[in-house]
Amino acid sequence: DADEKELIFVGLQGMIDPPRQEVKEAIRRCNDAGIRVVMITGDHATTAKAIGAELGLGTRVMEGQELEKREHLDDIVDTIDIYARVNPEHKLKIVDALQKKGHVVAMTGDGVNDAPALKKADIGIAMGITGTDVSKEASDMVLTDDNFTSIVNAVEEGRGIYGNIKKYFGFLLSGNISEVLIVFLITLFGFPLPLIATQILLINLVTDGFPALALSVDPYEPDLMKQKPRKRNEKLYRGLAPYLVYYPIIMTLAAVGVFSYVYIGEGNLIKAQTMTFLLISVFELFQAFSCRSTIHHAHYVGLFRNPFLLLAIGASSVVLALVIYVPSLQPLFGTIALSWMEVGTIIVLATSGYIVIELTKAVRKWRGVSY
Repeated sequence: DADEKELIFVGLQGMIDPPRQEVKEAIRRCNDAGIRVVMITGDHATTAKAIGAELGLGTRVMEGQELEKREHLDDIVDTIDIYARVNPEHKLKIVDALQKKGHVVAMTGDGVNDAPALKKADIGIAMGITGTDVSKEASDMVLTDDNFTSIVNAVEEGRGIYGNIKKYFGFLLSGNISEVLIVFLITLFGFPLPLIATQILLINLVTDGFPALALSVDPYEPDLMKQKPRKRNEKLYRGLAPYLVYYPIIMTLAAVGVFSYVYIGEGNLIKAQTMTFLLISVFELFQAFSCRSTIHHAHYVGLFRNPFLLLAIGASSVVLALVIYVPSLQPLFGTIALSWMEVGTIIVLATSGYIVIELTKAVRKWRGVSY
């Protein structure tokens, strides 16, 4: 006290460790995507509450002392936005409580003491710059830039990749189901085979293969981060009923009808096989467009956003034209030249599947189904 005499008041200084500018937007994107963000900090509750309010996290705070006294944290864990004045071992208790409630938990950390919580979490995320070697070893993922926004971008990337897997899975499986049904039913009725081996091979390599590869690199859907998370045990075929049920039925009925009509009416097996081959191929090319989204119409996701798909469909169309109209290729693939009227009829029939798929999407949208 003796040293503090005759002092002149100059002013007060306040210090804060502000959040990065982009974090608020990243948290908003998380909220839209159905991802709940929770802050765990060693700071004072008042400081943590102010930061949480600024970021849009919420203001329901629990301190470490109260957390330690609670035996059943899972009863209230869904209601807490911020944990303040916590110790590293408290993180483990929070992760455990969230997992008991059925949540998939991603936990961030950088210290040695964070390792148990990072290991316990479904996805442990260590800091690449400030993180210790122990935290990195315990984690599933390392942020090279220590930026929360990178986690959100990774979620978007993962959703996009899963969506593209679903696209070409539905596309390929739908075509194969249809081909099996067509061959099975026509032979069951006592008719000759509707397709020869080289035609089936060409369908699988060209009209199936090229568009499927293009769908695997399709641009992600515009509102990908506004869709709710899927369940961890969700089947890959969920939401694909229009492609795995409706489309094969329509394609099978059309192909069986065309083959029967031409074969019985004209008695020309090669022509019947050629028209069936072309019908299946064009059906699948139309389906490549409808498979770009299981939710939205083709125009919404952008018809021209995937140049690889346009190139694949263009190349497939050229190959089909060569196989049908080049005389030297006709014996190899068992085809004959078709009139423009016959080709036009096939194209019109092939659009029926596309129309049904798009109508199904409209009905789902109207009913509020989001998958």
